[in-house]
Amino acid sequence: MKFIDMHCDTLMPFVRGGDYNLFSNNGQVDFQKMKKGDALAQFFAVFFPKMEMFAKQGIEMNDELYFKLLTEGFYRDIEKHSDIIAFAGNAADIEKNAKDGKMSAVLTIEDGRFINGDMNKIKEVYDKGVRAISLTWNYENCFGWPNSLDKEIMNKGLKEFGIEAIQYMNDLGIIIDVSHLSDGGFYDVAKYTKKPFVATHSNARAASPHQRNLTDDMIKVLAEKGGVTGLNFAPQFMDLDVNATHTPVSNIIRNAKHIVNVGGIDVLGLGTDFDGIGGTQEISDSSMLPQLWDAFAKAGFHESEIEKIAYGNVMRVIKESMK
Repeated sequence: MKFIDMHCDTLMPFVRGGDYNLFSNNGQVDFQKMKKGDALAQFFAVFFPKMEMFAKQGIEMNDELYFKLLTEGFYRDIEKHSDIIAFAGNAADIEKNAKDGKMSAVLTIEDGRFINGDMNKIKEVYDKGVRAISLTWNYENCFGWPNSLDKEIMNKGLKEFGIEAIQYMNDLGIIIDVSHLSDGGFYDVAKYTKKPFVATHSNARAASPHQRNLTDDMIKVLAEKGGVTGLNFAPQFMDLDVNATHTPVSNIIRNAKHIVNVGGIDVLGLGTDFDGIGGTQEISDSSMLPQLWDAFAKAGFHESEIEKIAYGNVMRVIKESMK
């Protein structure tokens, strides 16, 4: 079974240089693990942490340099291993790569703070290959506000720039990602977007009561808009106990069943958050994903439904939202 994973944080170690690479590493995602797991496409996020963390380690860093280092590593390793993987900027690229026997790598951004309120910056990152942007991470930025335990913050919607920006992203062919966004921001995206949008790595709040997850109403709205949410393997987003430290397959199935029961089979995809999560996971890296499809089958999902979850639903959104 092929798969498309909408989110991993595997690019981050490129900031430190050295011999780190995407072909073979000690993390949860690399080209070898992807190939073993039968990847169709992997979304690689440029996640923007607080730059203060590098300063504390004696590393001079800013957002521009950080983006440069991570994207250079991304493209360098794809070129180096062009026999098995290639960049994909749209559905046609993914289909061509697959026909050529290659996996696809899609470049994304996690935390729209990098855009810094500049519409030209959106075009700039698009030209550099970015095809999805998580509007926020865990802090306020030019797009809006993040998920929060503070109800006042959680209810805040998109800023004026955010509303204009998502419409421009629609026009360019950049997928809008609402994972980490406030509830108010989610509903604004649903209101103003002209194309399907995604929550690349979010589960169901009713199945795991973390504020990062989607409410049942949000799942229904996402489904109505033709969007997809990607199952996030982080223990605290999967378990009834938000302090959990392990994700068994049973929790993935439980969340999946809830999401499908609420929004239908077409709203569910994969967004592991590999290399960006703590704790442990029964499905601990990309090579083990075939075990998940077996678990879905044993849980009563039909093969056609598993195909939709594994790659079909995300591929549909890519065709409709990415040029």
